[in-house]
Amino acid sequence: MSLDPATVRRIASLARIRLDEAQLQPLQAELNGILGWIEQLNEIDVTGIEPLAGAAEMALKMREDVVTDGGIPDALLANAPDRAGDYFAVPKVVE
Repeated sequence: MSLDPATVRRIASLARIRLDEAQLQPLQAELNGILGWIEQLNEIDVTGIEPLAGAAEMALKMREDVVTDGGIPDALLANAPDRAGDYFAVPKVVE
């Protein structure tokens, strides 16, 4: 599968990534490379191989649960389509 420039622009738009024309070709090549790796993985015969189930038995490291605002609201909201102060603004969905 190969992505055309219009599809790369659409993906960038959905991901809220600003994309100049100079960045289009390298990003297209990177995405096509990733899709090539996925196609290679799809060619592997995995019949008879059990899925990995050991990760569920691992214990996660605990950390202190502290509520913060992150301290960087402008960076977090830089690509937001709309904002109200330090918050994301979204359309009303319940009437």
